[in-house]
Amino acid sequence: MDQQTLSGINVAILVTDGFEQIEFTDPRQALEQQGAITKVISSKHGKVQGFHHDTKADQFDVDLTFQEADSKAFDAVLLPGGVMNGDQIRMIPEAQRFVQEMDEDGKMIAAICHGGWLLVSAGLVKGRTMTSWPTLQDDIRNAGGKWVDQEVVVDGNLVTSRKPSDIPAFNQKMTDTLSQRMTESARRSRSDQAGIGISG
Repeated sequence: MDQQTLSGINVAILVTDGFEQIEFTDPRQALEQQGAITKVISSKHGKVQGFHHDTKADQFDVDLTFQEADSKAFDAVLLPGGVMNGDQIRMIPEAQRFVQEMDEDGKMIAAICHGGWLLVSAGLVKGRTMTSWPTLQDDIRNAGGKWVDQEVVVDGNLVTSRKPSDIPAFNQKMTDTLSQRMTESARRSRSDQAGIGISG
């Protein structure tokens, strides 16, 4: 997985204090190993606190605040889980706006565990099929989404998973989806430059 297939891709990672650390570090490593650039976006500058379930773990540098972040500068967004993080971030208007704009532009949104709560509050799950930590299933269904119990689910630009043990499948699907989108974008760009329209 050391091919730089995602070189030039910019991925926003949205978190607040209390995120599930492994759902942040493992997907970020998978993205960066393939050449993607990741930026940590949170409520304030400084450090953001990771957790191992309900125990404090490491702190990580914040690159941008929600107020500063421009969705146009990113190709994809990663939403790690963690109960505290998921419950806090869903109430932040700027975080909601960020994922709404990413969705409007058809960019990939990858959410694992409680990360899906932000999508519920942002009004992005209606008519979508997704998965999450099981306790979110009523929220997703009440918001008009279809919840399924699978390790990873892809619905258009949305990639979702349930829990830490799903991370290998989540990482694979996330990087595959981004790589495929890059290939399609490059093909369209070449065709546009050649003055050839792609039918269908």
